[in-house]
Amino acid sequence: PAAAAAAAHRTIPCARPARARTAARYSPARTVVAQADAAGLGLVGSNELRVAYQGAPGAYSEQACMLAYDDCEPVPCSQFEHAFLAVTEWRADRAVLPIENSLGGSIHRNYDLLLKYRLHIVGEVGLPINHCIMALPGTKKEEIVCVQSHPQALAQCENYLNTHYPNSRGVVHQATDDTADSAKRIAQEDIKGYAAIASRRAAELYDMEILDEGIQDDKLNVTRFVALAREPVPVKDDDGSQRQYKTSIVFTLKEGPGVLFKALSVFALRDINLTKLESRPMRAAPIVTDEAGSVQKLKRFNFVFYCDFVGGTNDATVQNALRHLGEIAPYMRVLGSYPLHETDLSHLSTKDV
Repeated sequence: PAAAAAAAHRTIPCARPARARTAARYSPARTVVAQADAAGLGLVGSNELRVAYQGAPGAYSEQACMLAYDDCEPVPCSQFEHAFLAVTEWRADRAVLPIENSLGGSIHRNYDLLLKYRLHIVGEVGLPINHCIMALPGTKKEEIVCVQSHPQALAQCENYLNTHYPNSRGVVHQATDDTADSAKRIAQEDIKGYAAIASRRAAELYDMEILDEGIQDDKLNVTRFVALAREPVPVKDDDGSQRQYKTSIVFTLKEGPGVLFKALSVFALRDINLTKLESRPMRAAPIVTDEAGSVQKLKRFNFVFYCDFVGGTNDATVQNALRHLGEIAPYMRVLGSYPLHETDLSHLSTKDV
């Protein structure tokens, strides 16, 4: 069964798998994204959508797809950029990709790709991460000689691994490209004595036995995902939903004293709440040099700034703030204005969070 599952879900670079269906667990979040998206773009339902994500079936990103667009057709991709390309080239309708984690911080690669491609953020979801350690059926804990997973998953379970599967006992902690793909490879190649850290869905897909569940060191482990589309979703305030919106932008600044302060003040003066500020190297021109004759000297690094704030682009106050920022910033682009999602953790036990 594991070999059959692996053959049916190839991820190089983007596959067209059989339609996957996942039991609904977080219907409020799914409703916010799918209904707001459908209302804006005139879609009948999310079952019409092909949604690209990075990883193998069973990855947390696949769960985020189903959380955002119930009954969609998830399209696994081997790399983040392949998911961007799948939407850009009309091989998928949406992409759902991680942008930040409550423990690991920002996913820098996806911030860079947001700038490179002209896709629009049309929604967000927060997914509580519940790590499981799994192995081939019948494997005993003391038989484990290697634990594989994505570096972030290994780091998030460091205390557990050091207690139950320590290096001092000869157990290797090996980093791989994907959580679910680690489980798939162990099952497909029948690797005895190896364990993977992945989701419960990955264990079910690849017939792996869960040795322990909820092994993350910090139970409040949540990853924020963004939904991307070729066209933006119109921000509406007349549909009676009373939705609160969030807007994401990227901008650059000239050199000078207090320029970042001036840029951020356009929001502070209007009582607009910033929820995120991230700086990244400007890939097109990463350094600024100072020429003195024939000698070029490094003057400073060049950065772009990513900013999230509460409010939609239909709000006059937000429009004025963006207009004001445009007078300060040489370059500014709205990445998307979309319904704000608040992840509900109240119905989860500490094992599930």
